Order: sequence, then C-alpha cells, then structure tokens
Amino acid sequence: MTILIDADGCPVVDLTLQIAKQFGVPVIILCDTSHQIEREGAQTMVFDKGIDSVDFALVNRVKPGDVVVTQDYGLASMCLAKCARVLNQNGLEYTADNIDALMLRRYENKKLLRAGKHPKGSPKRTKEQDVRFADTLEKILNCNH
Repeated sequence: MTILIDADGCPVVDLTLQIAKQFGVPVIILCDTSHQIEREGAQTMVFDKGIDSVDFALVNRVKPGDVVVTQDYGLASMCLAKCARVLNQNGLEYTADNIDALMLRRYENKKLLRAGKHPKGSPKRTKEQDVRFADTLEKILNCNH
C-alpha cells in the first residue's frame, strides 16, 4: 500500500506524512511545477503545469489498495475505479455510494459559474477538519495493517 497525495492546494500534506510514518506506509507527493512540495520521508514527483497533468499522472500510478488524498471529485472517481481508497482533506472518504452525487454537485456549480454566479469561497480551515482527516486516514490504515 502507498499513499498518493494530489498535493496542489492540499492542506494536509504534513499531517498525512506524520500518520503514514506511524504506520510505516510510503507516501508519494504529486504536484505541478508551480507547487513544488518537498518533504522528508516522501517521494515527490513534479509534472508540467497543465490541465489535469498531475491527475493523470496519479491515476496512472495508483494500484488497488492504495490510499489517495485529493479534493478533486473527478480524480477521486477515477481512483475508485482502480479500487483505491480515496479521501479528501476534511476526512470525507469518497465511495461508490457518494461519488455520483458529488460529481453532480460539481457539474451544477460549474453551470452556475458559467452563468456568472459565483459561489462563496471556502471558509478558513479548522482544527476539527484536521482531526476528522486524521481519524479517517488512521481508520483506513488500521484496516489494512
């Protein structure tokens, strides 16, 4: 098992590394050239900037049983199809049961944006979000050890 992090804009890279180290699970950080993220204890792979270049690189590397950290619903859906466990930065695990509704919401939001309606930005990250993320990741890693 490997943890793959879609690191562009990911607020839980360090938290993921701390937890992975406790379980002895290797981590690969994938990012583009505008977000080069180097961390001790992880392999970093950097890809050219471009729409979805990191996403496709990650999907090509993920294997059944791997854990993927991403906030991208489209990437999550592709990783689920490859039998990976996928969670977002707030501790929500993407599953076959919730991904379709999330993809539909993303589609509806894009329609609003094209119509000139801008949804509110994300609120400031909270400690509770970090706790939920850590709990979910630890549960996943406990199941596989």
